[in-house]
Amino acid sequence: MSEIATGEGYAVGHIDDMGDRYGFRKVRRALDVKAFGVNALVLPPGLETGRHFHDEQEELYFVHRGTIEMEFGDGTAHRLEPGAAARVDAATVRKVRNVGEEDAVYLVVGGKDGYVGRDGRLPEGETSRFGPGGPPGAPQ
Repeated sequence: MSEIATGEGYAVGHIDDMGDRYGFRKVRRALDVKAFGVNALVLPPGLETGRHFHDEQEELYFVHRGTIEMEFGDGTAHRLEPGAAARVDAATVRKVRNVGEEDAVYLVVGGKDGYVGRDGRLPEGETSRFGPGGPPGAPQ
């Protein structure tokens, strides 16, 4: 996909089209996200971010590709590989370092004021969230 596709109530795009080779990919801006902050970051091997914290925004980090190490204000560090996630309170100091051999790509989602709750509903006449076969691996 080489551009942002939009329709009534949605936007779809690829993070490679949302920024330069390294640094921030402005996911929120590109997809017009309004309810929370979200960006992807791309770090080359060996690079680390500066230490930072927030006044109000809790963050969730999800590693898409590569290996990062998150270091926290208390001096602890945790290695996160593809598929790993970390939640960080707003006031917690953190920094990220690419400790792998390839570019690290990770998504950061931030927000405040709490969880909305499960408010998903099926359109009228539909009975399953997974279609005719049910969820993957479900007995037939």
